Amino acid sequence: MQIDLASTGFMLLATSLVMFMTPGLAFFYGGLVGRKNVLTIMFQSFISLGITTIVWFLYGYSMCFSGSLGNGDLGGIIGNFRMAFLHNVNLMDMSPMNPGVPIFVMVAYQMMFAIITPALITGAFANRVRFPAYLVFLVAWLTFVYFPFVHMVWGGGLLAAWGVKDFAGGIVVHVTAGFAALASVLYIGRRKDKDVGMHSLPLVALGTAILWFGWYGFNAGSEFGVDRITGAAFLNTDVAASFAGPTWLLLDWIFQKKPKFLGFLTGSVAGLATITPCAGYVTVQSAVIIGILASVACYVAVNIKNKKGLDDALDVFGVHGVGGFLGTILLGVFGTAAMTYPGRDPGLLASGLVDGNFGFLGKQVVTAVGAASYAFLFTLFMLWVINKITTVRVSEQAEVEGLDESEHGENAYL
Repeated sequence: MQIDLASTGFMLLATSLVMFMTPGLAFFYGGLVGRKNVLTIMFQSFISLGITTIVWFLYGYSMCFSGSLGNGDLGGIIGNFRMAFLHNVNLMDMSPMNPGVPIFVMVAYQMMFAIITPALITGAFANRVRFPAYLVFLVAWLTFVYFPFVHMVWGGGLLAAWGVKDFAGGIVVHVTAGFAALASVLYIGRRKDKDVGMHSLPLVALGTAILWFGWYGFNAGSEFGVDRITGAAFLNTDVAASFAGPTWLLLDWIFQKKPKFLGFLTGSVAGLATITPCAGYVTVQSAVIIGILASVACYVAVNIKNKKGLDDALDVFGVHGVGGFLGTILLGVFGTAAMTYPGRDPGLLASGLVDGNFGFLGKQVVTAVGAASYAFLFTLFMLWVINKITTVRVSEQAEVEGLDESEHGENAYL
């Protein structure tokens, strides 16, 4: 098979953009915590670049993309281990997602998704988790939550065979990470030390800019090639974020009496998370509605969290969990066969309520609820097990001292 140079070049760029999102997340989270915990929260993102890559090479890619339902996988839930250590992944092989793109590009692109997903969760338990426990959490969560959902949705597993759609990770990334974050908050508990919170709004802005920039690779790259849908997904991504940011800003202006820069930044990320499952399946007009609804729903969720006293330090559940959940359901509403062109495989369409397809909406709702429930319950159980192996939570003295010094012996600022 001849290499499609345009698609291959674009996918290498998209892979680089998604990789850049993990440092962007580190800056975003780093600015939101106090000065004595900056390095710790950033390190929790950066370490995933190394650890997740190792796990991906050892067995992660194989668990996600070996076999399919009824064709060599394990019950449609996880793949087999035929490609462990990237064995049987050869230089001349082409990607099953696009026969014009080499297989190694697919391996790298999907690896970048695996790297950032568990890093999202760290914002929920900022300032409270020991580094050894986090390393165990990182590997276990990838293995038992993330990899199975990748296979079920994107790897030809059970949910893919049922007709569930997720263009770029509403279910696979944001629902699983967001509801795992909620479980982490409930298990680990509130911070004992009253951290001053956000110490650098400019750092948050830098992180948001990098995330927004990288999200084009995250969403447009999920078409895995260059065609009309690539452009549509790119535009939908920007439009949703651009409508979501001012919506959150307006809500802050109404209820807090001032237009907040942090509100605009948070709303933009909520819009990005919510459009993720829909990006290549909905019209740009629908992306406008999705962006607005994203900010409203996530704003309400964050405020309910605050009233309930849940210490989701950086609003991972309120933004990513609720955003991903909402986006998955809205795909069942706004997904339309109008997002096609001559020659496009009808199996790649998502035809929802706007096309009169009630059944697809039902599948999206059931899957969103199921993914959220599994990620939440398994994360609770997993943290309980990890705590039996190595203490999860830092001591109160370490929390007061700050994790940068107590865990790592380093400081961000002199």
